[in-house]
Amino acid sequence: MQNPRHLVFLLLCIISLSSKAQFTVSGKIIDSATREPLAGASVYCQNTTVGTVTNKQGEFSLSLKSGGYELIISFTGYQTRQLRISHSDAVIPDIELAREEKSMTEVIIKSSNELKDGWERYGSFFIDHFIGTTPNAAKTTLLNPEVLKFYLLKKSNKLRVLATEPLQMENKALGYNLRYQLDSFIYNYNTDISSYSGFCLYSELDGSDSLKNVWAQNREKAYYGSKLHFMRSYYDSTLLENGYTVDMLDETNDKKFDRISNPYDTLYYGALDSTLQIEIWYPRKISITYTKQKPDPEYLKQFKLPKNVAIQISYIDIRDAIAIKENGYYYDQKDWINQGYWSWKNIADQLPYDYESHNYESRE
Repeated sequence: MQNPRHLVFLLLCIISLSSKAQFTVSGKIIDSATREPLAGASVYCQNTTVGTVTNKQGEFSLSLKSGGYELIISFTGYQTRQLRISHSDAVIPDIELAREEKSMTEVIIKSSNELKDGWERYGSFFIDHFIGTTPNAAKTTLLNPEVLKFYLLKKSNKLRVLATEPLQMENKALGYNLRYQLDSFIYNYNTDISSYSGFCLYSELDGSDSLKNVWAQNREKAYYGSKLHFMRSYYDSTLLENGYTVDMLDETNDKKFDRISNPYDTLYYGALDSTLQIEIWYPRKISITYTKQKPDPEYLKQFKLPKNVAIQISYIDIRDAIAIKENGYYYDQKDWINQGYWSWKNIADQLPYDYESHNYESRE
């Protein structure tokens, strides 16, 4: 198949009624040993505004927009579970939670040399690499820094940060409260690369109508050119129309990138199928350019780049094939490694998977 885009469009038309509709997922949370229901368990979709708690019978129900999600189930004293779900998972078999006798975090905290002055020494460093250094990050506050634990791994030359409770953040730029269950944050001093993993639940901040309008515009600005926008554009076969180009590292010259003329070529792309997902794969590092918006002036200033840089460029290593759903959710996320512009955009500039654009596109 030389160019599957027309087939993708046809299939999208065929399934449009089902794919655009919401779907409801429901289930029951029980103790894995006693089989008793767990009332009050937290159930939410990672990186969305959608969440609930189980009723007295341990039951829950969530209404979701079309796409893919990571369902997160947590309850005090039990191991957190995560399940990948989509439109085909209307009713989930009983979800068992196992008691957590001693969490890995507790083991590390008790067996490692925690830095007693970790927040004083590394708090700002953590904030810069986790929340970010963007204008939106400047308006985002970590409300409970006391739950953070810092460890300096001297043999591997890494900084590791854990949290005893979910991080609570307030983003006054985009109008969200964030509850982030941090798995771990690691900064590698040898490679100058940070990585973090965890589960985030968004909720809307309260505000006046005028303030909500400002938040809406800020969200639109954050959306265009973002990784979320890129994933949705790839899914919809609108990369070029939306201002994206893809280049791949030359096989014989590690300083040269060659333009991918057709990112929907089957060498790199698996077309939409009955699972309502596409797959992409590039064997070498790629650069992704967004041409419709200039880089933020603060980015150019921080990285000492010329003020006349007109495009946003991110560099990506893909360790394994990536599956993308309609809402921009993709997996496995650990196989996607950002550098460049997207690596500058951290928690303060990210939007939930259930975010919907209203076509307010800001160009600078």
